[in-house]
Amino acid sequence: MSDLENHIKRINDKLQQLLKNYQLLQKENQRQSELIATLQQTKEKDKEQITALQEKVTILKAATGNMNEADKKAFEKNINQYIREIDKCIGILSE
Repeated sequence: MSDLENHIKRINDKLQQLLKNYQLLQKENQRQSELIATLQQTKEKDKEQITALQEKVTILKAATGNMNEADKKAFEKNINQYIREIDKCIGILSE
């Protein structure tokens, strides 16, 4: 083989190796994207669960009477918000 053929063969081998590496990286990127999506969904579910648990703690505090003034005001604000939402729903249903 001539030097030119050897050089072309080396370039071709390197290109093949780069192509294999590229395909492996694409697969890894896809797996990482799927993992990110799964983790984001888990994070959202955890946030919802935390919010629900915080509401339960507030309700329990209100039921036992162990609320300070700031907690009472926040609780009343939430109750008023729920009442407004219920009123909106009743208004929509009555149309």
